[in-house]
Amino acid sequence: MQKLLHHLPHPERLAGWSIPAKDLYDVAGLPTTLGNSARSYVAQRTEPFLAHLQAQGARIDSKTASSELGLRIDCEPVGLPAPTNPLWPGATPGGSSGGAAEQVALGTVRTAHASDGGGSIRVPAAACGLVGFKPNTPRPPGMPNGALAVQGFITTTVADSAFLHARNPNVSRFRVGLLTDPILADTEVAEPMLQATELTAETLNSAGHQIIPITAFPGERTLDAFRTIFSSALATALADDTLAPGSGIAGYPHWVVQRGRRQAPTDVQAAKNHAAALNGLLHSFWNVDVVLSPTLAHDPPPVGHFAAMEHTRCFAEQTRWSPWCSVFNMTGRPAISIPVALPGRPPAGVHLGSITLADDELLGLALDLHA
Repeated sequence: MQKLLHHLPHPERLAGWSIPAKDLYDVAGLPTTLGNSARSYVAQRTEPFLAHLQAQGARIDSKTASSELGLRIDCEPVGLPAPTNPLWPGATPGGSSGGAAEQVALGTVRTAHASDGGGSIRVPAAACGLVGFKPNTPRPPGMPNGALAVQGFITTTVADSAFLHARNPNVSRFRVGLLTDPILADTEVAEPMLQATELTAETLNSAGHQIIPITAFPGERTLDAFRTIFSSALATALADDTLAPGSGIAGYPHWVVQRGRRQAPTDVQAAKNHAAALNGLLHSFWNVDVVLSPTLAHDPPPVGHFAAMEHTRCFAEQTRWSPWCSVFNMTGRPAISIPVALPGRPPAGVHLGSITLADDELLGLALDLHA
């Protein structure tokens, strides 16, 4: 993504765009809290992805809320106000990029910067009736595709997502796997989510795509690998003294870090090997180009829902709410959540996760559903 931004055609292509930054990323002169007021500092430099946006004329003069260190699927920063969902009063906007979704859903901005390491763009987009595109994740040497979060945006349209990523959507015809069963957790999927997915399948069928019903890939090993990579990467990133008293690391982040530090190196490597092979396994299992599923298993729960739980249960319940998204962080392939209008209620998000499609192709497919 960053390599792509170096070669954008016009230095002022984003002139007039106001793009608030997610509060896990530095913007020179603005405070960064990493989702905890006790960790607040004023940034001296601007993170490269955001600096590239500024170089194209974008104005970045505010921050949006995130869960602490981006670790939870809700958005309740410690010591700071928790954003709420404009479509579902009193409910979470999802996370960790929940503040971005709130601002776009309110119409305060046209788009907001976000990032996605396990669904953190797509979950809040789905919860707030918006578009959330996770681009293909760059693969660092020696690491599986899904080892790192990727930055992007929450938008109101697919066209804006394509423009912001400097992509030219390629419209073609694809084999679309229709999946309504959850992958990573045993959970009931609410009827509106199923209805939105079926309606989307009908629309894609009418547009000439081949719809192929598929069954869930056995996800227990993939969930274990995701947990291992996720927790060990955080434990590695944080210095030993980060967990000292008064550091601001406690509660759920502390639990994740401690879990990561207990991982044996052989288990971490096995998890990375599974991630590196996963897309090939999915291609063999399903033989489709892209997987269509719900984004979320049910409507957004109230603010405080996940925070009230014991940590192990909290992780499990987060997975039950979004049992599809993290698979495509593991593979590193692009994925997108798109809102589907339903009568008498807010829209429900549907998810398109790539097996063979590049960013341009997935965006082209998404344009068949939502301009």
